[in-house]
Amino acid sequence: MPRSLAIAITVTDVAFLLYWTVSALALVGVLQIPAEWMYANYERPDVVAWNWSFLPMDLAFSFCGLKAVAASRRGDPSWIPLAIVSLTLTMAAGGMAVSYWAILGEFDPSWFLSNLALVIWPLFFFRPLLSGRL
Repeated sequence: MPRSLAIAITVTDVAFLLYWTVSALALVGVLQIPAEWMYANYERPDVVAWNWSFLPMDLAFSFCGLKAVAASRRGDPSWIPLAIVSLTLTMAAGGMAVSYWAILGEFDPSWFLSNLALVIWPLFFFRPLLSGRL
């Protein structure tokens, strides 16, 4: 696995695991998150449900991505399909969020651009992964 891919996967996946940990702690009242750090309409139950609907996909891509990095370090070729699954789910999660914010006309750069990045950065690795050039 190229170092750039390992870094991108690790940073993304660890960030998502931290995001969900903080979100869970905020949900149960252990943490207070400033309102200005939150996404639009974060207090509405339907928006809370929308946000939490991403948890299974985010955990799946984080698990696959970190497993891919670990497999690569061991020289295990299973890292390639794990990375492909991880990148695909990363792009799907980012694309769903970008679509949601675009439909609502919400273009807060902190939320919109970070999700757009999840759609874009995996694109740089798909062709080499699928062609076996990595």
